[in-house]
Amino acid sequence: MAKHAPEMPIEVDSETGVWTTDALPMLYVPRHFFVNNHIGIEEVLGADAYAEILYKAGYKSAWHWCEKEAECHGLSGVAVFEHYMKRLSQRGWGLFKIQSIDLDKGTCEVRLDHSAFVYVYGQCGRKVDYMFTGWFAGAMDQILQAQGSSIRTVAEQVYGASEEGHDHGLFVVKPL
Repeated sequence: MAKHAPEMPIEVDSETGVWTTDALPMLYVPRHFFVNNHIGIEEVLGADAYAEILYKAGYKSAWHWCEKEAECHGLSGVAVFEHYMKRLSQRGWGLFKIQSIDLDKGTCEVRLDHSAFVYVYGQCGRKVDYMFTGWFAGAMDQILQAQGSSIRTVAEQVYGASEEGHDHGLFVVKPL
């Protein structure tokens, strides 16, 4: 397996220890720590209830991220979504690839390979990448609003690599 250094800028404030990439403060935590917390919450709330909470929180967070990153880098339109997928991939969540995107229609398809969640859950027979769905809709809606569009979207995972017969995940974004 070939390896390389991180491809995104990381700065650490000497006084506070806060890590920053581009325009936003970041946290660096081990995958097992994050996913074990995810599993623990899922066990208490149930996957469906937790997915609903994560959708709303992820939507809001992706909106904020796209707004700040677009401003920081002078990006707009599809370039913002491409930058978001690049940064998600660079931060270890998995490898995200835009299969299609049409801002005029408010649609998008994203492929996910090497999901951090699938690495822990394995092939468990259900979708485990639901954390990402709100991210895609929040990103799309922020980009659409920045362009003056009134279209708002919803995202869903069609399938995941955690399900039999699939070696990757697929997400779709479509208008409400």
